[in-house]
Amino acid sequence: MNDTSADAVKVEGLEQTSPQGRIQGKASPWSLESLPGDPMMWILITSEIFVFGGALWGFAISEMLHPEIFKEARSHLNVPVATINTLILLTSGFIAAVAVRYAKVGNAKKARLSLLGAGILGVVFMILKIMEYYEKFEMGVGLETNSFYTLYFLVTGFHLAHVIFGLVILAIVAVWPSEENLETGTAFWHMVDLIWVMIFPVFYLMGVGL
Repeated sequence: MNDTSADAVKVEGLEQTSPQGRIQGKASPWSLESLPGDPMMWILITSEIFVFGGALWGFAISEMLHPEIFKEARSHLNVPVATINTLILLTSGFIAAVAVRYAKVGNAKKARLSLLGAGILGVVFMILKIMEYYEKFEMGVGLETNSFYTLYFLVTGFHLAHVIFGLVILAIVAVWPSEENLETGTAFWHMVDLIWVMIFPVFYLMGVGL
């Protein structure tokens, strides 16, 4: 009887043996290839998180230097609307994750419908945010009012630009709803969610009631 064990491929965890019996290297758990979607998207996501993280650290330091200015300015923010917007983005992110599930089973129609739902909620977030800006402008508050509002408009405005860009990405992957495309596009959308979850407590809730 012929021994075919040398020709077999053995898989134990991430280690594989080639048909010639040579052991291939283990895939690193930190490898970008192990992440869903296009690895380049994860490089972009990481860089964006560092940018926003630095901005929020700058905001926290500025608040320590000007606590009274920040406390007074924060009292004029619309916390209920911001809370609703937080729930809207989180729900949108969940629906986007559902779209990926549909893509994995080859149901392009339901994947597109899920992306549409996620996109509609993203548009609602955008409208509410613009209304919030308009409310501030009506109060005579602008970018140069004080250091709080300078950072508020810059950081939340930059985030809003990411929401718009994310909506464009969702629209593109809805046209070509392959599993990899959806994993790549929704990864960016989840980053938009994550950044807002960081912005919301820092800008709207820190120091409230103190």
